[in-house]
Amino acid sequence: MGALIPVEGLDGAGKRTLTDAVVADLRARGLRIATLAFPRYGVSVHADLAAEALRGGHGDVAASVNAMALLFALDRADARDELSKLLADNDIVLLDRYVASNAAYSAARLHQDAHGEIVAWIAELEFARFELPVPNVQILLDVPVAVAEERARLRGESDSSRALDAYEKDGGLQSRTGTVYRELAEINWHGPWWVHRSDDDPATLAARLAEYVAG
Repeated sequence: MGALIPVEGLDGAGKRTLTDAVVADLRARGLRIATLAFPRYGVSVHADLAAEALRGGHGDVAASVNAMALLFALDRADARDELSKLLADNDIVLLDRYVASNAAYSAARLHQDAHGEIVAWIAELEFARFELPVPNVQILLDVPVAVAEERARLRGESDSSRALDAYEKDGGLQSRTGTVYRELAEINWHGPWWVHRSDDDPATLAARLAEYVAG
């Protein structure tokens, strides 16, 4: 059984770039690596409904923190069998976002911290009721909010399919989300967390993951 390793962070933090570099390094070491990104836009109806809501569709759905969290959770619940197969067939499964992203953004929207009711509700929903696998290690890509916002803005300008949504446009929300992420890492929410900063070397992270799997 492989190790489940989500990479978490703000929109525009650079999760995909980090994941690509780490995957290349780990594969060069001979490890079997699989990746999966959440939300699964274009694959999951729940993810697509959430994206449409964040761009003004479906009435007042986006106004409900619980409704949005449920859509994102249902996307992951539908991927549970796929996750199980990937874990059975690989040494490491690297995820671009997982349950902690739902917890961080939902708490930030409600001005709650990592100990708040919405975080506990999401954990119960996704890990207990939907029986999603608990991560072996969660990696927080911790970058300054201003850097993440600028990257997200430039990405949206260069790719119309990735235009900024309601969450990304809300600078206050991004700042609060970053705070909740750091709190989740500090309390090792549902397993150990490693913090990777923007000036850290991806090769160092890859070596640490390889050592973790070997151990």
